[in-house]
Amino acid sequence: MITLFGIPASNYYNVVKMALLEKGLQFSEEIVLPRSKDEEMLLLSPLGKIPFIRTPEGGMCESQAILTYIEASQPSPSLMPSNPFGCAKAYELMTYINLHLELVARELYSEAFFGGHSSEDTKARIKKSLLRNIEGFKRLMKFEPYIAGNTFSLADCVAFMNLSIVGLSTKLVFGEDLLLAGDIEYKSYTKMIGQRPSAQKVIEDRKSYMAAQQK
Repeated sequence: MITLFGIPASNYYNVVKMALLEKGLQFSEEIVLPRSKDEEMLLLSPLGKIPFIRTPEGGMCESQAILTYIEASQPSPSLMPSNPFGCAKAYELMTYINLHLELVARELYSEAFFGGHSSEDTKARIKKSLLRNIEGFKRLMKFEPYIAGNTFSLADCVAFMNLSIVGLSTKLVFGEDLLLAGDIEYKSYTKMIGQRPSAQKVIEDRKSYMAAQQK
């Protein structure tokens, strides 16, 4: 059985968890904070990054590698397009969202969610990058009705867990949701995906974890 390590507050952890739920794979969860210095954990994730997993075959880190493993280990139900080009395009979207939207917006999270402060120069740089990257994203995404076309895929797990946090962080820091301002009407999409049992389970567990942390 797979063991998933990390915390339910992490969007990357929740992407993997959502994929496991969609696949119907049996798994357990173990809370591990980011940057753990526990030697046993570092054997599974050398930089202490979350999420990571332990499988009967060994450990694995990096969410996209984990998603690839999940899809290959249990092909049905398929969470990727069946043709090579469509499959690669879904991975392209996943990579784009992770690197060019979420990773850029992540620099805003300290100010948006944790009371930090960023310089005006830093915020101007982030905003410029996001505006450019959002224009590029519009050329890749589909919303037909799913992010990569007419079938649900791993790319939807990535999009569902990341688009909202990108939008919210930009609204809190810049005063406007840059995704909506860029004509990416993602809220009806995330509402649709949010009706899936896997999404509901992930969101409920995240809320429970966050509530427990605030006590």
